[in-house]
Amino acid sequence: MELDFSALLLGFQFTSPGPTIVQIGPITIRWYGLLIASAVLIGVSLSQYLAKRRQVNPELISDLSIWLVIGAIPAARIYYVLFEWSEYAQHPERIVAIWQGGIAIHGAIIGGAIAAVIFAKLKNISFWQLADLVAPSLILGQAIGRWGNFFNSEAFGSPTNLPWKLYIPPERRPSSFVNFEYFHPTFLYESVWNLMVFALLLTLFFMAVSGKLRLKVGTLFLVYWVAYSLGRVWIEGLRTDSLMLGDLRIAQLVSLFGIMLGLAGLAWLYVVKRPLPDVVSPYQK
Repeated sequence: MELDFSALLLGFQFTSPGPTIVQIGPITIRWYGLLIASAVLIGVSLSQYLAKRRQVNPELISDLSIWLVIGAIPAARIYYVLFEWSEYAQHPERIVAIWQGGIAIHGAIIGGAIAAVIFAKLKNISFWQLADLVAPSLILGQAIGRWGNFFNSEAFGSPTNLPWKLYIPPERRPSSFVNFEYFHPTFLYESVWNLMVFALLLTLFFMAVSGKLRLKVGTLFLVYWVAYSLGRVWIEGLRTDSLMLGDLRIAQLVSLFGIMLGLAGLAWLYVVKRPLPDVVSPYQK
């Protein structure tokens, strides 16, 4: 018997099983919440491990994580609601319904950064040191969290018939694409991109702590910001549900600004040579 692999490939598609894992009476467990909780737990554990390798007290990461959650999640929701205010103004009861989706990573980064700056000041530790330790966990969490978009059938791209197409149920399709069934799985594109950025950051981290590469404190966070933003610029261009400012996609504007800011920060570290210290390797003592 001869198998037609091209037919098998062309027949492949992503289909979401829906946003709910299980519902027991009034209690509903949703994929979105589970993924966010998992990303936080994995991220805290990873950052604690990285802190040990940089000889930073890992208990600081436990304390910082609470600040980050308090700062990031509400800011991510507020950011999203502000740019979709015309919709939420008509349904104000949905503003707090974060389990239905609708958070913006750029809002989370802004809120988390503000919380981290305050925490660093109170604990008398370098913000840049903390940012480096959190950056790999942050991009990994973004890779995990993007699958929440899959289960909610949101954050998808334009119509496509590519082999890895994503089926979107009629009630979730934009009105202009109501007759199309399959769309670009932009959640998958960004998740894969984020995993590649995660691998890059870990490679740089372990090369630095092993003494194979000299890095300034703050480098990992700035590389994260530039690399993530590069991917977001082109992926956002495929999406059908972008937050808009007139005819401009907000995420693309913020990402382009982030690229410029990140590159300026790297120049500040390595060209202007501002006095942030090198990452200390145990092998260099």
